[in-house]
Amino acid sequence: MSNDEIKVLIIEDDTELLMVLSMYLKKYGMQTACAEDPYIGLSMITQDKFDLIILDLTLPGMDGLEVIQKIREHSNIPIIISSARNDLTDKVIGLERGADDYMPKPYDPRELVTRIKTILRRTTALNTVKDEGDFVVDKAGHAIRFKGKTLELTAAEFDVLELLILQKNSALSREQLLYESKHIDDSSSIKNIDVIISRIRNKLAKVDSSKSYVKPVRGVGYMLVDEA
Repeated sequence: MSNDEIKVLIIEDDTELLMVLSMYLKKYGMQTACAEDPYIGLSMITQDKFDLIILDLTLPGMDGLEVIQKIREHSNIPIIISSARNDLTDKVIGLERGADDYMPKPYDPRELVTRIKTILRRTTALNTVKDEGDFVVDKAGHAIRFKGKTLELTAAEFDVLELLILQKNSALSREQLLYESKHIDDSSSIKNIDVIISRIRNKLAKVDSSKSYVKPVRGVGYMLVDEA
């Protein structure tokens, strides 16, 4: 994906910062659209196609964490949180709800450009690294293909599914999935693994709903299998 094809939606109520980020990203050939109101931002997502969203957490009328949840109900578009709220809890909840990255304000816009490029490379990469039957894992590109289709995964979902694929037909505990995942904070609840597994199952089912590939193992955790 070349820079001039990248279209970014910025949901931010700080008018001055909106202008700075928009002008800076345009210098790198990126198209930008801006929304100071979260409801307008959500509406824009349904009316236009964006490659990535930059989202503030402190917004009028709706908290940014709730905005993430609403976006994830119908879209896997990459989300970078851009927030002056430096509470670790906000970061953890934001990533658990499906954000791909978290940048505490203030930050250098050059770092934002780098983060955008890194995330988009990860979500669009198709280079094969490891072929596990129906699943192909591209570790460098941070992408997983299932039956020939690239899955739209958050960073946490990629980590969990990759672990299951690489240990196919072996049961992994929730604790193992939690602590070996690079993009899930160690202080997160074990129950969050169940939420991530549920999202992964839904995404696999959109490609092949004939059987369940990720099965619960009672008293242990989960296992990825080839057979129904």
